[in-house]
Amino acid sequence: MDEKNWDRLLRRIEDGLVIPVIGQQVLTASEGDVSFQVKIARHLLKQYDIKPDDVLLTPYHALNDAIIQIRSAQEYDLQDLYADIHEAIKQLTTGPDACIPDPVRQIAAITSFQLFITLTPDDQLFRCLRERGPVNEIIYSPYLPTSEGSDLPSDWQLRHGEIQLLYLFGKSRAGPMFAVHDEDLLEYVHNIIARGSHVPVRFLDELKQRSLLLIGCNFPEWLCRFFLRIAKQGRLLDTQQKREWLVEDKALEKTLVYFLENYSAGTKVISDLSPAAFINALFQRWLARNKTVAQESVSQVENVPRGAMFFVSYCRGTDSVFAEKLIESLKSQGIATHEIWFDKNSIEPGNSLRDRILEGIQTCRYFIPLISKAADAQEEKYFRREWHEAIDRSKAIQGRTFIFPVIVDQSFKLEDYRCIPYEFKQLLIGHAPAGQPDEQTRLALQKLVRNERMQQYRS
Repeated sequence: MDEKNWDRLLRRIEDGLVIPVIGQQVLTASEGDVSFQVKIARHLLKQYDIKPDDVLLTPYHALNDAIIQIRSAQEYDLQDLYADIHEAIKQLTTGPDACIPDPVRQIAAITSFQLFITLTPDDQLFRCLRERGPVNEIIYSPYLPTSEGSDLPSDWQLRHGEIQLLYLFGKSRAGPMFAVHDEDLLEYVHNIIARGSHVPVRFLDELKQRSLLLIGCNFPEWLCRFFLRIAKQGRLLDTQQKREWLVEDKALEKTLVYFLENYSAGTKVISDLSPAAFINALFQRWLARNKTVAQESVSQVENVPRGAMFFVSYCRGTDSVFAEKLIESLKSQGIATHEIWFDKNSIEPGNSLRDRILEGIQTCRYFIPLISKAADAQEEKYFRREWHEAIDRSKAIQGRTFIFPVIVDQSFKLEDYRCIPYEFKQLLIGHAPAGQPDEQTRLALQKLVRNERMQQYRS
């Protein structure tokens, strides 16, 4: 693309008028690297005692090829097949050698994007977006349990900082609730046409209002035509104030190019850059134009308005340094910055911040009050209200840890603290001298993190 076209695209993105659609090709870390789908396919073939080198795996259709080979070679249970693919995805994305590709990290870091669509069932994009702030996952699958259907919230534009992520072909689970082969794709599309189960109608309506940036989607010709059509309010021939950019790693089929040139003039095909190179160029240009915005987004994630994993409550006048040490310890266990509510303000909060703090306590997963003799000597401080707000919430919680008090003094006796609430004394109390957790406390925090990650993964 020339500079004029880059500028036009970036202006639309900055105005919130573009939705990125992320496909399989984006999951390739670098030029010449083995694609993520090929890795899954090889893992699956080995599990079914088929040598991967004996199977021709088509780029970005490798999983479909592997499944066809398994079907022809032996009998299999459909439920087991999805479970095996789910396990392969889990191992490849969370194992010791797992590394999220740079293109995924870069596209997630462009804060002008608030709506995302992923065509892949893994959660790598979600994990990168979560570094920016809270993410609302919208999982479309005709086969989800009735209670799990979701759509774009009607008030999504009022949820400042919250990112909306649609899994258009389902999210990986140990059951047939995500698309793994071509016939799956056909069923998902048919369900959309028929307005069947769990179709995200509000999200699809947003596609009609905004331009699309389709990166590395590698759609079959029929699916590309269909997707472009459902993203339009009228016919493809109709002139509208929106357009699509189609970034592909390989030459499109001639019949598709011919179709687009003649019937969808608003669709621009970009084939001179690979998806990875395109995202890198887009990210660097966006960063150059939005340095202030990018810096502000980094600083703002330190105060998460809702849904944090940990809310750290402390006396700002006495224990700030200890709180920061504890935060470092949590981050070393894989907790993202935005998953920790940590207010650095040393003054008492005003009405607006006070409301956000109370909301943070009501929506966090775990509440950690830091206790010290210095804080205990303070007669009137806001952290005491935070403590009692957490105690009130804990009365409605059963069967799991919510409050985990931590003492930051080098040595202590509980009877020496006059203001520790009675409710805290009934709980397991951790010890983090000067903010550095001892071994028992570190393991207890590690267990909380592990339990939460398992809960997130199941959901």
